[in-house]
Amino acid sequence: MPENKTNPKNPLRGLLNYEWIVKNIGFFLFLSVLAVLYIANGHMADKTIRRINAINNELKELQFKYKTLKSELMYKTEESQIVQLVAPMGLKISKDMPERIKQ
Repeated sequence: MPENKTNPKNPLRGLLNYEWIVKNIGFFLFLSVLAVLYIANGHMADKTIRRINAINNELKELQFKYKTLKSELMYKTEESQIVQLVAPMGLKISKDMPERIKQ
């Protein structure tokens, strides 16, 4: 009758012995490196997402400023507004038609 090295009561005893662990230490190290890389990748992804959200918020704020400044410029360049601004300087809109200079 062949002799069995594993105990029939505990089948995991053969897998979890010292020799098997030492024999597969390279694989365990490989799995550990993969776990660390996986965690680092998750942290980098979270950091990138936070940076993208911050940049999007800044972009929205700059768009609001742009639209505000553009509307102010449009308002200030209306003819009625320009007339009011230059009235204290003594400038008025001419009532006469422009004349062509003939050569």
